[in-house]
Amino acid sequence: MILTEHTRHEINHWLEKFPPDRRRSAVIAALRAAQHQNNGYLTTELMDAVAEYVGMPAIQVYEIASFYSMFETKPVGRIHISVCTNISCMLCGADKIVAAVERRLGISTGESTPDGRIYLKREEECLAACNNAPMMMVDHVYHENLTPESAVKILDGLE
Repeated sequence: MILTEHTRHEINHWLEKFPPDRRRSAVIAALRAAQHQNNGYLTTELMDAVAEYVGMPAIQVYEIASFYSMFETKPVGRIHISVCTNISCMLCGADKIVAAVERRLGISTGESTPDGRIYLKREEECLAACNNAPMMMVDHVYHENLTPESAVKILDGLE
């Protein structure tokens, strides 16, 4: 089976939280587990396996995987960076943060560094930290009230 024992255990944990006729409610957690199993991205084979395991049409799993920005369908760097560019962050200079990060990393949004270390996600719609804009998220850790200089300093501190 393409899903590892650990991944199936994770999926089962989530399936137990829902009634049998609501198994599809566990699909986001199932995709997250499958993505983790595969070094940070989903393949068609993994999505098919999740669909079969959860008991839903594969097309619905593909739709979910392509809709949510937490899922990747191609190999990406191991450290994920997201810069919020929604209205609050935009008004507070998010474009300058994006430009500084791109310059420092030598890549554009949607790309990974050549060494596969860092992935700069495409623009994020909203990361829910509007009161401390502009902000970016590095592997699910928020960094708020950024300046281009403080954003670069965060990048320089990454291991």
